[in-house]
Amino acid sequence: MKKFKPIILGTDANAYGLARSFYDKYKVKSLAIGTFPLRETKNSKIVDTKIIPNLKDNKVFIEKMVEIGKEYKKNYDVLILLSCAEWYTNLIVDHKEELEKYYALPFMEKGIKDKLEDKESFYEICEKYNLDYPNTYIVTKENRHNLNPGFNFPMAVKPSNSTLYSNVEFKGKEKSYKVNSIEELQKVVNDIFDSGYEGHIIVQDFIPGGDDTMYVLNCYSNKKGQVKMMCFGRCILEEHTPYGIGNYRAIISEGNKEIYEKIKDFLEKINYVGFSNFDLKYDYRDQKYKLFEINIRQGRSSYFTTSAGMNMSKYLVDDYVLNKDVKAEYNYNKFLWLHTPKRVLKKYVYNKETLNEALKLIKEKKYAYTLKNKKDFSLSRFFWINRIYNKDFKSFKMYPPEKGKNYEK
Repeated sequence: MKKFKPIILGTDANAYGLARSFYDKYKVKSLAIGTFPLRETKNSKIVDTKIIPNLKDNKVFIEKMVEIGKEYKKNYDVLILLSCAEWYTNLIVDHKEELEKYYALPFMEKGIKDKLEDKESFYEICEKYNLDYPNTYIVTKENRHNLNPGFNFPMAVKPSNSTLYSNVEFKGKEKSYKVNSIEELQKVVNDIFDSGYEGHIIVQDFIPGGDDTMYVLNCYSNKKGQVKMMCFGRCILEEHTPYGIGNYRAIISEGNKEIYEKIKDFLEKINYVGFSNFDLKYDYRDQKYKLFEINIRQGRSSYFTTSAGMNMSKYLVDDYVLNKDVKAEYNYNKFLWLHTPKRVLKKYVYNKETLNEALKLIKEKKYAYTLKNKKDFSLSRFFWINRIYNKDFKSFKMYPPEKGKNYEK
């Protein structure tokens, strides 16, 4: 096999999950590059870190990444460049021509990436390819004072362009909002636009149901645009802090043939390349899984795919190192991925049937944490990783999931 090195942009749990996937399968140590050090990748035996404080600057990014590319190409046949955040993906795609001299780049072209990442244009694409999504109303600066969504409260509100939104700050800023009246909606819209945000705002029908009506889908499409891996999971607990809402804390992997077929057809028709990560919610009112967004990369909880038996690194190595055209694989294995202590899971998963399913998997030893890794043990990591997870006791006490009707299947 050719000698290869994963170069991962990011130093968070997402980066560690990728590095762990490579190490689990190939015993290869990754390099994680970021703007500041995080405990998730610190003092690790399976990933080195390199900190470049102003890496988000265009000029610094290309200068440093070319420099790193030249250095590592002396000792490796293939450098696989991966992203753990939207801004890194944008920088890679914007500089694809310069970077591909040194790196294997499992990313699509800029035009389609921009359309998929902006939620407004993504829903237009969903319409074109007959993909289900919630009833949606677009707010612009022109219509912001004359709001008329045309569906009932409660409603979900979020910026269409998350990259632009990350650049503004204001009191009460949240990742997304749930509003129950036209007055609340108007205030959120005003707060977002008055902060200097230049994009549009998405208002959607709020789909009822608890955390366990949320789903996630991870896929890998090879450089020919062919889907080679799909792994579907049901979120059973997610974070509810104002700017962390929607970050998954526990996922049970499972299969869904209908979703696999529909999304595979979509990805191949648009000639998608690389990892893709979809967020969906099941709407019991019409029995449909509705798409919220696509991430042009693996999601931060994507180690659930590797832990379910579909090691993410394998598909990259088959594609860019071995140049193998392998058969597509679809997960149907039940496995529990955790990013929170078991006691938090037991207290805040309100659906008893779902909780019992999770506890059964724990009893059967069919569960895993991204950051708890026996192959990467040290006293320092043991202390800090447990401290990271134990923060959830406080955050869930302050921001627990809503109790209410579970909308059982």
